[in-house]
Amino acid sequence: MVEFAEDELIFLPLGGAGEIGMNMNLYGFAGKWLLVDLGITFSDGEQPGIDLITPDPTYIAERRDDLTGLIITHAHEDHLGAVAHLWPRLRCPVWATPFAAALLRRKLEEAGLLAEVTIHEIAPGERLQLGPFGIDFIALTHSTLEMNALAIRTSAGLVLHTGDWKLDPDPLVGPRSDEDALRRLGDEGVMAMIGDSTNALTEGTSGSERDVRDTLMEICANRTGRIAVTTFASNVARIDTVAKVAAAHDRHLVLVGRSLWRIVAAAKECGYLDDLAPPLTDVEGAYLPPEKVLFLCTGCQGESRAALSRIATGGHRHVVLEKGDLVIFSSRVIPGNEATIGRVQNRLLWNGVEVIGERERGVHVSGHPCRDELAEMYRLVRPKIAVPVHGEYKHMLAHAELARSMQVPEVVVIENGQALRLAPGAVEVVAEVQSGRCFIDGNVVVPANDDGVRTRRKLMSSGGAVVILVTDDDGALLADPELVLQGMASDNGKPSLEEAGRRAVEAALDDLPRSARRDDGRMTEAARIAIRRLIRDRLGKRAVVDARIIRVE
Repeated sequence: MVEFAEDELIFLPLGGAGEIGMNMNLYGFAGKWLLVDLGITFSDGEQPGIDLITPDPTYIAERRDDLTGLIITHAHEDHLGAVAHLWPRLRCPVWATPFAAALLRRKLEEAGLLAEVTIHEIAPGERLQLGPFGIDFIALTHSTLEMNALAIRTSAGLVLHTGDWKLDPDPLVGPRSDEDALRRLGDEGVMAMIGDSTNALTEGTSGSERDVRDTLMEICANRTGRIAVTTFASNVARIDTVAKVAAAHDRHLVLVGRSLWRIVAAAKECGYLDDLAPPLTDVEGAYLPPEKVLFLCTGCQGESRAALSRIATGGHRHVVLEKGDLVIFSSRVIPGNEATIGRVQNRLLWNGVEVIGERERGVHVSGHPCRDELAEMYRLVRPKIAVPVHGEYKHMLAHAELARSMQVPEVVVIENGQALRLAPGAVEVVAEVQSGRCFIDGNVVVPANDDGVRTRRKLMSSGGAVVILVTDDDGALLADPELVLQGMASDNGKPSLEEAGRRAVEAALDDLPRSARRDDGRMTEAARIAIRRLIRDRLGKRAVVDARIIRVE
Protein backbone atom coordinates (compact mmCIF):
# COMPACT_ATOMS: atom_id res chain seq x y z
CA MET A 1 0.00 0.00 0.00
CA VAL A 2 1.46 3.36 -1.07
CA GLU A 3 1.69 5.92 1.75
CA PHE A 4 3.64 9.15 2.13
CA ALA A 5 5.56 10.91 4.88
CA GLU A 6 3.66 13.49 6.93
CA ASP A 7 5.89 16.35 5.76
CA GLU A 8 5.67 15.50 2.04
CA LEU A 9 3.50 17.67 -0.21
CA ILE A 10 2.29 15.37 -2.98
CA PHE A 11 0.60 16.13 -6.28
CA LEU A 12 -1.11 13.06 -7.71
CA PRO A 13 -3.21 13.26 -10.92
CA LEU A 14 -5.61 10.36 -11.42
CA GLY A 15 -7.06 11.84 -14.61
CA GLY A 16 -6.28 14.69 -16.99
CA ALA A 17 -2.50 14.24 -17.31
CA GLY A 18 -1.72 13.01 -20.82
CA GLU A 19 -5.30 13.50 -22.00
CA ILE A 20 -7.87 16.24 -22.48
CA GLY A 21 -10.80 15.60 -20.17
CA MET A 22 -11.53 13.34 -17.21
CA ASN A 23 -9.75 15.63 -14.72
CA MET A 24 -9.10 14.31 -11.22
CA ASN A 25 -6.28 15.75 -9.12
CA LEU A 26 -5.15 14.97 -5.59
CA TYR A 27 -3.00 16.96 -3.20
CA GLY A 28 -1.65 15.14 -0.16
CA PHE A 29 -0.11 16.62 2.97
CA ALA A 30 0.08 15.81 6.68
CA GLY A 31 -1.84 12.57 6.22
CA LYS A 32 -4.78 14.31 4.52
CA TRP A 33 -5.93 14.64 0.92
CA LEU A 34 -7.62 17.37 -1.11
CA LEU A 35 -9.42 16.40 -4.34
CA VAL A 36 -9.67 18.97 -7.14
CA ASP A 37 -12.24 18.22 -9.86
CA LEU A 38 -13.93 14.96 -10.79
CA GLY A 39 -14.70 14.88 -14.49
CA ILE A 40 -15.65 12.60 -17.34
CA THR A 41 -14.57 12.10 -20.90
CA PHE A 42 -16.66 10.79 -23.76
CA SER A 43 -16.24 7.41 -25.39
CA ASP A 44 -14.38 7.26 -28.70
CA GLY A 45 -16.80 4.61 -29.96
CA GLU A 46 -14.43 1.71 -29.40
CA GLN A 47 -16.38 0.58 -26.34
CA PRO A 48 -19.83 -0.54 -27.51
CA GLY A 49 -22.62 0.66 -25.27
CA ILE A 50 -20.32 3.02 -23.36
CA ASP A 51 -20.87 6.77 -23.71
CA LEU A 52 -19.09 8.12 -20.62
CA ILE A 53 -15.74 7.33 -19.03
CA THR A 54 -14.46 8.38 -15.59
CA PRO A 55 -11.11 8.16 -13.82
CA ASP A 56 -10.47 5.16 -11.58
CA PRO A 57 -10.96 6.51 -8.01
CA THR A 58 -9.75 3.37 -6.21
CA TYR A 59 -6.68 4.92 -4.60
CA ILE A 60 -8.49 7.76 -2.86
CA ALA A 61 -11.68 5.74 -2.29
CA GLU A 62 -9.61 3.42 -0.09
CA ARG A 63 -8.49 6.50 1.90
CA ARG A 64 -11.72 8.44 1.96
CA ASP A 65 -11.54 8.89 5.75
CA ASP A 66 -8.53 11.15 5.08
CA LEU A 67 -10.21 13.04 2.22
CA THR A 68 -10.96 16.57 3.40
CA GLY A 69 -13.19 17.47 0.46
CA LEU A 70 -13.71 17.89 -3.25
CA ILE A 71 -13.37 21.29 -4.90
CA ILE A 72 -14.91 21.87 -8.34
CA THR A 73 -13.02 24.56 -10.25
CA HIS A 74 -15.79 25.15 -12.81
CA ALA A 75 -18.89 23.78 -14.47
CA HIS A 76 -17.55 21.80 -17.43
CA GLU A 77 -18.32 18.09 -17.72
CA ASP A 78 -14.65 17.16 -17.76
CA HIS A 79 -14.34 18.71 -14.30
CA LEU A 80 -17.62 17.82 -12.55
CA GLY A 81 -19.36 15.23 -14.73
CA ALA A 82 -18.18 12.22 -12.71
CA VAL A 83 -19.40 13.44 -9.32
CA ALA A 84 -22.83 11.83 -9.64
CA HIS A 85 -21.17 8.53 -10.62
CA LEU A 86 -18.19 8.35 -8.24
CA TRP A 87 -19.29 10.30 -5.16
CA PRO A 88 -20.84 7.18 -3.52
CA ARG A 89 -17.30 5.74 -3.32
CA LEU A 90 -15.88 8.97 -1.82
CA ARG A 91 -18.66 10.41 0.37
CA CYS A 92 -16.92 13.71 0.99
CA PRO A 93 -18.25 17.28 1.13
CA VAL A 94 -18.14 19.28 -2.10
CA TRP A 95 -17.27 22.96 -2.65
CA ALA A 96 -18.15 24.89 -5.80
CA THR A 97 -19.02 28.40 -6.91
CA PRO A 98 -22.76 29.10 -7.39
CA PHE A 99 -23.01 28.35 -11.12
CA ALA A 100 -21.15 25.04 -10.90
CA ALA A 101 -23.16 24.17 -7.79
CA ALA A 102 -26.45 24.88 -9.59
CA LEU A 103 -25.55 22.52 -12.43
CA LEU A 104 -24.17 19.89 -10.08
CA ARG A 105 -27.40 19.86 -8.06
CA ARG A 106 -29.38 19.11 -11.21
CA LYS A 107 -27.09 16.17 -12.01
CA LEU A 108 -27.27 14.82 -8.48
CA GLU A 109 -31.05 15.12 -8.48
CA GLU A 110 -31.23 13.03 -11.65
CA ALA A 111 -29.01 10.43 -9.97
CA GLY A 112 -31.09 10.39 -6.78
CA LEU A 113 -28.16 11.69 -4.70
CA LEU A 114 -29.11 15.29 -4.03
CA ALA A 115 -30.21 14.61 -0.45
CA GLU A 116 -26.96 12.78 0.33
CA VAL A 117 -24.30 15.11 -1.08
CA THR A 118 -23.35 18.20 0.91
CA ILE A 119 -22.55 21.03 -1.52
CA HIS A 120 -21.03 24.21 -0.10
CA GLU A 121 -21.15 27.32 -2.28
CA ILE A 122 -18.15 29.62 -2.25
CA ALA A 123 -17.73 32.90 -4.10
CA PRO A 124 -14.74 33.77 -6.29
CA GLY A 125 -12.12 35.52 -4.17
CA GLU A 126 -13.09 33.78 -0.94
CA ARG A 127 -10.83 31.63 1.24
CA LEU A 128 -11.41 28.13 2.56
CA GLN A 129 -9.56 25.97 5.11
CA LEU A 130 -9.79 22.18 4.70
CA GLY A 131 -7.54 20.34 7.14
CA PRO A 132 -3.94 21.37 6.41
CA PHE A 133 -4.94 23.05 3.13
CA GLY A 134 -5.75 26.75 2.93
CA ILE A 135 -7.40 27.54 -0.43
CA ASP A 136 -7.93 30.92 -2.09
CA PHE A 137 -10.31 31.07 -5.06
CA ILE A 138 -9.01 33.32 -7.85
CA ALA A 139 -11.33 34.34 -10.69
CA LEU A 140 -10.11 33.54 -14.21
CA THR A 141 -11.92 33.75 -17.54
CA HIS A 142 -12.81 30.59 -19.42
CA SER A 143 -15.52 29.41 -21.81
CA THR A 144 -17.98 29.01 -18.97
CA LEU A 145 -18.86 31.04 -15.91
CA GLU A 146 -17.03 31.33 -12.58
CA MET A 147 -13.83 29.50 -13.39
CA ASN A 148 -11.48 29.68 -10.41
CA ALA A 149 -7.82 28.91 -10.00
CA LEU A 150 -6.89 27.60 -6.57
CA ALA A 151 -4.04 28.97 -4.50
CA ILE A 152 -3.38 26.02 -2.17
CA ARG A 153 -1.37 26.90 0.93
CA THR A 154 0.35 24.44 3.24
CA SER A 155 3.26 24.77 5.66
CA ALA A 156 5.38 23.09 2.94
CA GLY A 157 4.67 25.76 0.34
CA LEU A 158 2.16 27.50 -1.94
CA VAL A 159 0.81 25.76 -5.06
CA LEU A 160 -1.25 27.41 -7.80
CA HIS A 161 -3.66 25.00 -9.51
CA THR A 162 -4.77 26.96 -12.57
CA GLY A 163 -7.61 24.78 -13.79
CA ASP A 164 -8.83 25.83 -17.26
CA TRP A 165 -8.34 29.49 -18.06
CA LYS A 166 -7.54 32.24 -20.55
CA LEU A 167 -6.82 35.97 -20.38
CA ASP A 168 -9.87 37.43 -22.11
CA PRO A 169 -9.86 41.23 -22.10
CA ASP A 170 -13.63 41.34 -22.80
CA PRO A 171 -15.40 38.14 -21.67
CA LEU A 172 -18.87 39.76 -22.03
CA VAL A 173 -20.44 37.72 -19.20
CA GLY A 174 -18.67 37.51 -15.85
CA PRO A 175 -15.50 39.28 -14.64
CA ARG A 176 -12.10 39.45 -16.29
CA SER A 177 -9.22 37.37 -14.95
CA ASP A 178 -7.93 38.72 -11.63
CA GLU A 179 -4.38 39.42 -12.78
CA ASP A 180 -3.70 41.53 -9.68
CA ALA A 181 -4.35 38.49 -7.47
CA LEU A 182 -2.00 36.40 -9.61
CA ARG A 183 0.69 39.07 -9.37
CA ARG A 184 0.31 39.16 -5.57
CA LEU A 185 0.79 35.40 -5.46
CA GLY A 186 3.97 35.80 -7.47
CA ASP A 187 5.21 38.41 -5.03
CA GLU A 188 4.36 36.09 -2.11
CA GLY A 189 6.28 33.22 -3.69
CA VAL A 190 4.68 30.34 -5.57
CA MET A 191 6.48 27.04 -5.08
CA ALA A 192 4.66 25.19 -7.90
CA MET A 193 2.15 25.86 -10.64
CA ILE A 194 0.01 22.99 -11.98
CA GLY A 195 -1.18 24.32 -15.33
CA ASP A 196 -3.46 23.92 -18.34
CA SER A 197 -1.62 22.71 -21.48
CA THR A 198 -4.47 22.45 -24.01
CA ASN A 199 -3.27 25.16 -26.39
CA ALA A 200 0.45 25.03 -25.65
CA LEU A 201 1.16 24.28 -29.32
CA THR A 202 -0.79 27.32 -30.54
CA GLU A 203 0.98 30.63 -31.02
CA GLY A 204 -0.50 33.97 -30.00
CA THR A 205 -3.58 34.39 -27.83
CA SER A 206 -6.92 32.62 -27.70
CA GLY A 207 -8.97 35.70 -28.65
CA SER A 208 -11.91 37.35 -26.98
CA GLU A 209 -15.62 36.57 -26.81
CA ARG A 210 -16.12 40.15 -28.07
CA ASP A 211 -14.46 39.14 -31.35
CA VAL A 212 -16.93 36.27 -31.80
CA ARG A 213 -19.90 38.53 -31.15
CA ASP A 214 -18.74 41.04 -33.76
CA THR A 215 -18.15 38.25 -36.31
CA LEU A 216 -21.55 36.63 -35.79
CA MET A 217 -23.27 40.00 -36.05
CA GLU A 218 -21.65 40.48 -39.45
CA ILE A 219 -22.31 36.97 -40.77
CA CYS A 220 -26.00 36.96 -39.79
CA ALA A 221 -26.80 40.34 -41.31
CA ASN A 222 -29.07 40.43 -44.36
CA ARG A 223 -29.80 36.70 -44.35
CA THR A 224 -33.21 35.61 -45.58
CA GLY A 225 -33.14 31.91 -44.63
CA ARG A 226 -33.11 30.16 -41.30
CA ILE A 227 -29.96 30.45 -39.21
CA ALA A 228 -28.78 27.80 -36.76
CA VAL A 229 -25.80 28.15 -34.44
CA THR A 230 -24.33 25.24 -32.54
CA THR A 231 -21.91 25.63 -29.66
CA PHE A 232 -21.02 24.13 -26.28
CA ALA A 233 -24.09 24.47 -24.09
CA SER A 234 -22.01 25.56 -21.11
CA ASN A 235 -20.68 28.68 -22.86
CA VAL A 236 -23.03 31.24 -21.34
CA ALA A 237 -21.28 34.19 -23.00
CA ARG A 238 -21.86 32.53 -26.40
CA ILE A 239 -25.53 31.97 -25.56
CA ASP A 240 -25.79 35.65 -24.67
CA THR A 241 -24.05 36.58 -27.94
CA VAL A 242 -26.41 34.45 -30.05
CA ALA A 243 -29.40 35.99 -28.26
CA LYS A 244 -28.14 39.50 -28.99
CA VAL A 245 -27.39 38.61 -32.62
CA ALA A 246 -30.95 37.33 -32.97
CA ALA A 247 -32.40 40.52 -31.48
CA ALA A 248 -30.20 42.77 -33.62
CA HIS A 249 -31.45 41.09 -36.79
CA ASP A 250 -35.12 40.90 -35.81
CA ARG A 251 -35.09 37.16 -35.23
CA HIS A 252 -36.48 35.06 -32.38
CA LEU A 253 -34.03 32.94 -30.39
CA VAL A 254 -35.08 29.28 -30.29
CA LEU A 255 -33.29 26.84 -27.98
CA VAL A 256 -33.06 23.29 -29.35
CA GLY A 257 -31.65 20.78 -26.87
CA ARG A 258 -32.34 20.09 -23.19
CA SER A 259 -28.85 20.96 -21.98
CA LEU A 260 -29.22 24.51 -23.30
CA TRP A 261 -32.39 25.00 -21.29
CA ARG A 262 -30.63 23.65 -18.18
CA ILE A 263 -27.67 26.00 -18.63
CA VAL A 264 -29.89 29.05 -19.17
CA ALA A 265 -31.95 28.19 -16.09
CA ALA A 266 -28.81 27.76 -13.97
CA ALA A 267 -27.29 31.02 -15.27
CA LYS A 268 -30.45 32.97 -14.48
CA GLU A 269 -30.61 31.36 -11.05
CA CYS A 270 -27.12 32.75 -10.39
CA GLY A 271 -27.89 36.27 -11.61
CA TYR A 272 -26.63 36.05 -15.20
CA LEU A 273 -28.53 36.62 -18.47
CA ASP A 274 -30.98 38.95 -16.73
CA ASP A 275 -31.65 40.84 -19.96
CA LEU A 276 -32.27 37.68 -22.01
CA ALA A 277 -35.75 37.69 -23.52
CA PRO A 278 -37.55 34.36 -22.95
CA PRO A 279 -36.34 32.00 -25.70
CA LEU A 280 -38.83 30.03 -27.76
CA THR A 281 -39.12 26.25 -27.80
CA ASP A 282 -38.45 24.22 -30.94
CA VAL A 283 -42.22 23.69 -31.33
CA GLU A 284 -42.83 27.45 -31.31
CA GLY A 285 -39.87 28.16 -33.59
CA ALA A 286 -41.07 25.71 -36.23
CA TYR A 287 -43.99 28.01 -37.10
CA LEU A 288 -41.87 31.13 -37.68
CA PRO A 289 -40.94 32.39 -41.17
CA PRO A 290 -37.32 31.50 -42.10
CA GLU A 291 -36.12 35.10 -41.85
CA LYS A 292 -37.49 35.43 -38.30
CA VAL A 293 -35.78 32.53 -36.57
CA LEU A 294 -32.35 31.80 -35.13
CA PHE A 295 -31.94 28.32 -33.72
CA LEU A 296 -29.32 27.67 -31.02
CA CYS A 297 -28.68 23.92 -31.07
CA THR A 298 -26.80 21.30 -29.12
CA GLY A 299 -24.60 18.89 -31.05
CA CYS A 300 -21.51 20.88 -32.02
CA GLN A 301 -19.39 17.70 -31.72
CA GLY A 302 -21.62 15.64 -34.00
CA GLU A 303 -23.20 13.65 -31.16
CA SER A 304 -25.71 11.28 -32.73
CA ARG A 305 -28.50 11.98 -30.23
CA ALA A 306 -28.01 15.74 -30.05
CA ALA A 307 -30.31 18.22 -31.74
CA LEU A 308 -28.20 19.17 -34.75
CA SER A 309 -27.52 15.56 -35.79
CA ARG A 310 -31.24 14.81 -35.76
CA ILE A 311 -31.96 17.96 -37.73
CA ALA A 312 -29.31 17.09 -40.32
CA THR A 313 -30.74 13.61 -40.88
CA GLY A 314 -34.35 14.79 -40.97
CA GLY A 315 -35.08 13.06 -37.69
CA HIS A 316 -36.06 16.08 -35.62
CA ARG A 317 -39.78 16.31 -34.94
CA HIS A 318 -40.04 20.07 -35.40
CA VAL A 319 -36.95 21.71 -36.90
CA VAL A 320 -36.13 21.47 -40.61
CA LEU A 321 -33.16 23.03 -42.43
CA GLU A 322 -33.01 23.22 -46.22
CA LYS A 323 -31.47 25.05 -49.16
CA GLY A 324 -30.87 28.71 -48.39
CA ASP A 325 -30.44 28.13 -44.66
CA LEU A 326 -27.18 28.58 -42.71
CA VAL A 327 -25.54 26.56 -39.91
CA ILE A 328 -22.63 28.05 -37.93
CA PHE A 329 -20.39 25.75 -35.87
CA SER A 330 -19.34 28.22 -33.15
CA SER A 331 -17.13 25.68 -31.39
CA ARG A 332 -13.77 23.95 -31.63
CA VAL A 333 -13.36 20.41 -32.89
CA ILE A 334 -12.39 18.25 -29.92
CA PRO A 335 -9.67 15.81 -31.06
CA GLY A 336 -11.27 12.50 -31.96
CA ASN A 337 -14.58 14.04 -33.03
CA GLU A 338 -13.52 15.02 -36.55
CA ALA A 339 -15.38 12.15 -38.21
CA THR A 340 -18.69 12.64 -36.39
CA ILE A 341 -18.68 16.39 -37.00
CA GLY A 342 -17.79 15.81 -40.65
CA ARG A 343 -20.75 13.47 -41.09
CA VAL A 344 -23.18 16.05 -39.76
CA GLN A 345 -21.68 18.84 -41.87
CA ASN A 346 -21.73 16.72 -45.03
CA ARG A 347 -25.35 15.80 -44.46
CA LEU A 348 -26.27 19.46 -44.07
CA LEU A 349 -24.36 20.35 -47.23
CA TRP A 350 -26.12 17.52 -49.09
CA ASN A 351 -29.41 19.15 -48.12
CA GLY A 352 -28.27 22.46 -49.61
CA VAL A 353 -27.52 24.13 -46.26
CA GLU A 354 -24.56 26.50 -46.08
CA VAL A 355 -22.11 25.51 -43.32
CA ILE A 356 -19.54 27.75 -41.63
CA GLY A 357 -17.00 25.97 -39.43
CA GLU A 358 -14.68 27.07 -36.65
CA ARG A 359 -11.67 27.80 -38.87
CA GLU A 360 -13.49 29.59 -41.68
CA ARG A 361 -14.65 32.94 -40.35
CA GLY A 362 -13.49 33.37 -36.74
CA VAL A 363 -16.80 32.18 -35.27
CA HIS A 364 -15.16 30.63 -32.21
CA VAL A 365 -12.43 31.39 -29.70
CA SER A 366 -10.92 28.86 -27.34
CA GLY A 367 -11.38 28.90 -23.59
CA HIS A 368 -7.78 27.83 -23.04
CA PRO A 369 -4.55 29.87 -23.07
CA CYS A 370 -2.32 29.96 -26.14
CA ARG A 371 1.42 30.45 -25.84
CA ASP A 372 1.42 34.22 -25.31
CA GLU A 373 -1.09 33.86 -22.47
CA LEU A 374 0.90 31.03 -20.90
CA ALA A 375 3.99 33.23 -21.00
CA GLU A 376 2.09 36.07 -19.35
CA MET A 377 0.90 33.73 -16.59
CA TYR A 378 4.50 32.72 -15.88
CA ARG A 379 5.52 36.39 -15.80
CA LEU A 380 2.80 37.06 -13.22
CA VAL A 381 3.19 33.99 -11.02
CA ARG A 382 6.94 33.18 -11.29
CA PRO A 383 6.75 29.63 -9.87
CA LYS A 384 9.82 27.63 -8.91
CA ILE A 385 8.24 24.42 -10.27
CA ALA A 386 6.00 23.95 -13.33
CA VAL A 387 3.87 20.82 -13.81
CA PRO A 388 1.93 20.76 -17.09
CA VAL A 389 -1.41 18.90 -17.01
CA HIS A 390 -4.71 18.98 -18.93
CA GLY A 391 -3.45 18.01 -22.36
CA GLU A 392 -2.22 15.17 -24.46
CA TYR A 393 1.45 14.31 -24.05
CA LYS A 394 2.44 16.53 -26.99
CA HIS A 395 0.68 19.49 -25.38
CA MET A 396 2.34 18.91 -22.02
CA LEU A 397 5.78 18.66 -23.63
CA ALA A 398 5.19 21.95 -25.46
CA HIS A 399 4.04 23.55 -22.20
CA ALA A 400 7.18 22.24 -20.47
CA GLU A 401 9.37 23.71 -23.19
CA LEU A 402 7.66 27.09 -22.81
CA ALA A 403 8.02 27.01 -19.01
CA ARG A 404 11.76 26.40 -19.36
CA SER A 405 11.99 29.32 -21.79
CA MET A 406 10.40 31.45 -19.04
CA GLN A 407 13.28 30.47 -16.71
CA VAL A 408 11.25 28.22 -14.43
CA PRO A 409 13.93 26.31 -12.45
CA GLU A 410 12.13 22.92 -12.27
CA VAL A 411 9.78 21.56 -14.95
CA VAL A 412 8.31 18.08 -14.58
CA VAL A 413 5.99 16.17 -16.93
CA ILE A 414 4.15 13.29 -15.27
CA GLU A 415 1.36 10.84 -16.10
CA ASN A 416 -1.81 9.79 -14.33
CA GLY A 417 -1.03 7.71 -11.28
CA GLN A 418 2.45 9.18 -10.69
CA ALA A 419 2.83 10.80 -7.28
CA LEU A 420 5.06 13.86 -7.53
CA ARG A 421 6.73 15.12 -4.37
CA LEU A 422 6.81 18.91 -4.52
CA ALA A 423 8.44 19.38 -1.10
CA PRO A 424 10.60 18.94 0.88
CA GLY A 425 13.78 18.11 -0.99
CA ALA A 426 14.14 17.08 -4.60
CA VAL A 427 11.10 17.32 -6.88
CA GLU A 428 10.57 13.78 -8.09
CA VAL A 429 8.08 10.98 -8.70
CA VAL A 430 8.14 8.96 -5.49
CA ALA A 431 5.46 6.37 -6.22
CA GLU A 432 2.96 5.10 -8.77
CA VAL A 433 -0.57 4.23 -7.68
CA GLN A 434 -3.54 2.56 -9.29
CA SER A 435 -5.08 4.73 -11.97
CA GLY A 436 -6.90 4.23 -15.23
CA ARG A 437 -10.47 4.37 -16.45
CA CYS A 438 -13.92 3.26 -15.43
CA PHE A 439 -16.88 2.96 -17.79
CA ILE A 440 -20.42 4.14 -17.15
CA ASP A 441 -22.39 1.13 -18.38
CA GLY A 442 -26.03 2.16 -18.08
CA ASN A 443 -26.38 3.09 -14.42
CA VAL A 444 -23.36 1.08 -13.28
CA VAL A 445 -19.70 2.08 -12.95
CA VAL A 446 -17.42 -0.77 -14.02
CA PRO A 447 -13.62 -1.02 -14.40
CA ALA A 448 -12.21 -0.76 -17.91
CA ASN A 449 -11.22 -4.43 -17.83
CA ASP A 450 -14.73 -5.59 -16.93
CA ASP A 451 -15.47 -9.01 -18.48
CA GLY A 452 -18.86 -7.90 -19.79
CA VAL A 453 -17.43 -4.89 -21.61
CA ARG A 454 -14.55 -6.92 -23.05
CA THR A 455 -16.96 -9.58 -24.30
CA ARG A 456 -19.18 -6.93 -25.88
CA ARG A 457 -16.18 -5.40 -27.63
CA LYS A 458 -15.11 -8.79 -28.93
CA LEU A 459 -18.64 -9.53 -30.14
CA MET A 460 -18.61 -6.25 -32.02
CA SER A 461 -15.33 -7.06 -33.79
CA SER A 462 -15.60 -10.82 -34.36
CA GLY A 463 -19.21 -11.87 -33.77
CA GLY A 464 -20.41 -14.68 -31.60
CA ALA A 465 -22.13 -18.05 -31.48
CA VAL A 466 -24.14 -20.09 -29.00
CA VAL A 467 -24.35 -23.90 -29.14
CA ILE A 468 -27.34 -25.59 -27.47
CA LEU A 469 -27.14 -29.32 -26.66
CA VAL A 470 -30.11 -31.45 -25.66
CA THR A 471 -29.01 -34.80 -24.16
CA ASP A 472 -30.09 -37.56 -21.84
CA ASP A 473 -28.35 -38.21 -18.53
CA ASP A 474 -25.69 -40.31 -20.26
CA GLY A 475 -24.82 -37.52 -22.73
CA ALA A 476 -26.49 -39.00 -25.80
CA LEU A 477 -27.86 -36.32 -28.11
CA LEU A 478 -31.65 -36.29 -28.24
CA ALA A 479 -31.72 -33.69 -31.03
CA ASP A 480 -29.32 -32.10 -33.48
CA PRO A 481 -27.07 -29.50 -31.83
CA GLU A 482 -28.53 -26.04 -32.39
CA LEU A 483 -26.10 -23.31 -33.43
CA VAL A 484 -27.13 -19.64 -33.17
CA LEU A 485 -24.75 -17.27 -34.99
CA GLN A 486 -24.50 -13.54 -34.25
CA GLY A 487 -22.79 -11.05 -36.56
CA MET A 488 -21.22 -13.62 -38.88
CA ALA A 489 -20.58 -12.79 -42.54
CA SER A 490 -21.49 -15.18 -45.36
CA ASP A 491 -18.61 -17.45 -46.40
CA ASN A 492 -19.18 -17.39 -50.14
CA GLY A 493 -21.41 -20.31 -50.98
CA LYS A 494 -19.77 -22.96 -48.85
CA PRO A 495 -22.03 -25.27 -46.83
CA SER A 496 -23.71 -23.12 -44.18
CA LEU A 497 -21.91 -22.52 -40.93
CA GLU A 498 -24.94 -23.83 -39.06
CA GLU A 499 -24.79 -27.21 -40.83
CA ALA A 500 -21.00 -27.43 -40.61
CA GLY A 501 -21.20 -26.47 -36.95
CA ARG A 502 -23.65 -29.23 -36.15
CA ARG A 503 -21.36 -31.80 -37.75
CA ALA A 504 -18.29 -30.40 -35.94
CA VAL A 505 -20.03 -30.54 -32.56
CA GLU A 506 -21.28 -34.09 -33.12
CA ALA A 507 -17.78 -35.22 -34.06
CA ALA A 508 -16.29 -33.55 -30.98
CA LEU A 509 -18.81 -35.19 -28.68
CA ASP A 510 -18.28 -38.58 -30.27
CA ASP A 511 -14.60 -38.32 -29.31
CA LEU A 512 -15.42 -37.90 -25.62
CA PRO A 513 -15.27 -40.96 -23.33
CA ARG A 514 -18.54 -42.05 -21.77
CA SER A 515 -17.61 -40.65 -18.36
CA ALA A 516 -16.97 -37.20 -19.87
CA ARG A 517 -20.39 -37.15 -21.53
CA ARG A 518 -21.98 -37.16 -18.07
CA ASP A 519 -20.00 -33.99 -17.17
CA ASP A 520 -21.74 -30.77 -18.27
CA GLY A 521 -18.51 -28.81 -18.20
CA ARG A 522 -16.57 -31.17 -20.45
CA MET A 523 -19.49 -31.55 -22.88
CA THR A 524 -19.98 -27.81 -23.32
CA GLU A 525 -16.24 -27.13 -23.54
CA ALA A 526 -15.84 -29.70 -26.32
CA ALA A 527 -18.70 -28.13 -28.27
CA ARG A 528 -17.39 -24.61 -27.71
CA ILE A 529 -13.87 -25.46 -28.90
CA ALA A 530 -15.25 -27.21 -32.01
CA ILE A 531 -17.23 -24.10 -33.04
CA ARG A 532 -14.36 -21.71 -32.28
CA ARG A 533 -12.07 -23.75 -34.54
CA LEU A 534 -14.66 -23.91 -37.30
CA ILE A 535 -15.24 -20.14 -37.31
CA ARG A 536 -11.50 -19.45 -37.18
CA ASP A 537 -10.82 -21.80 -40.10
CA ARG A 538 -13.76 -20.66 -42.24
CA LEU A 539 -13.87 -16.92 -41.49
CA GLY A 540 -10.55 -16.10 -39.86
CA LYS A 541 -12.37 -14.73 -36.79
CA ARG A 542 -11.80 -15.38 -33.09
CA ALA A 543 -15.45 -15.26 -32.16
CA VAL A 544 -17.04 -15.29 -28.72
CA VAL A 545 -18.55 -18.78 -28.37
CA ASP A 546 -20.73 -20.10 -25.58
CA ALA A 547 -22.34 -23.51 -25.14
CA ARG A 548 -25.33 -24.61 -23.07
CA ILE A 549 -26.59 -28.10 -22.23
CA ILE A 550 -30.10 -29.23 -21.39
CA ARG A 551 -30.35 -32.65 -19.73
CA VAL A 552 -33.61 -34.53 -20.26
CA GLU A 553 -34.36 -37.47 -17.99
